[in-house]
Amino acid sequence: QGQTFLEENAKNVNVKTMDSGLQYEVLSEGQGDAHPKASDRVKVHYHGTLIDGTVFDSSVDRGEPISFGLNQVIKGWTEGVQYMVVGEKAFLPCTPHGVVQLLVRSKVETEGAHVVVVGRSNIVGKPVANMLLQKKDGANATVTICHTRTKDMAHFTRQADIVIAAAGRPNTVTADMVKDGVVVIDVGVNRVEDASKKRGYRLVGDVDFEGLKEKASLITPVPGGVGPMTITMLLYNTVESAKMAAGLA
Repeated sequence: QGQTFLEENAKNVNVKTMDSGLQYEVLSEGQGDAHPKASDRVKVHYHGTLIDGTVFDSSVDRGEPISFGLNQVIKGWTEGVQYMVVGEKAFLPCTPHGVVQLLVRSKVETEGAHVVVVGRSNIVGKPVANMLLQKKDGANATVTICHTRTKDMAHFTRQADIVIAAAGRPNTVTADMVKDGVVVIDVGVNRVEDASKKRGYRLVGDVDFEGLKEKASLITPVPGGVGPMTITMLLYNTVESAKMAAGLA
């Protein structure tokens, strides 16, 4: 829950790590006071997720020990996840949202389709699975999640109309693991040694692109596929945030 601590001066605060998995760092400088003010902003990482906002409560203005608004920070992060899970309007994670938009704008029918997501990370696998099973346009899919402990993964991927690979390992999905006409979205970015390249390596995804491109009806390259969509959806969230701040949304 909320944790209380003292700092000598806001501008001298270093990155701190709490037992909860939350890290914080004061961004705005103090005015020489013994305590940061309520308006001080902090950069917060919670289990690897960046949260940026004002989290000190008003008690610091009264010279009392700083009450770090841990609940406020986690509430803002978790509420966004909750809204996404139940299909309400939310700032969606950029890479999964980019994957969904790739499918929608490529006119890939997801309604009733069997989507197999390979990977269960909190930043791609789980959210993209959740987005595609929502009861809405561009979703309504039947979703299966495979991961490193899945027995006979090929049994599931061969049934898939759409395979989304986000495992973080090259050649996780090979040509013998999919059916003809499958749509393949490769989220992975991996470095493999390549002496022919000046930098000594090349980038590959999580699927065997050369093998799958002969069987897939659509397949994304690495690099140049999902990556640009991540940036695009980040900009989309930025514009939506600006519209909300201006009272236009």
